[in-house]
Amino acid sequence: NMPGAVGRTSTFALCNVTLPWVLRIARLGVEAAARQFRPIASAVNVHGGRVTNEAVAKTFGYDYVAV
Repeated sequence: NMPGAVGRTSTFALCNVTLPWVLRIARLGVEAAARQFRPIASAVNVHGGRVTNEAVAKTFGYDYVAV
């Protein structure tokens, strides 16, 4: 558990990597950000009460709906 061994450093690293994505979602909204950036779309599993991740839908027997 290296992040646990260097908690402060790993926190800064995580923030540096995730903040640009969070800002994109905040600026564009989930739907527009998901349409524009594939990594965001693939990270959304459920949105608006619908399963938006094909693998999750298949695994749990739900209908898949694209974001």
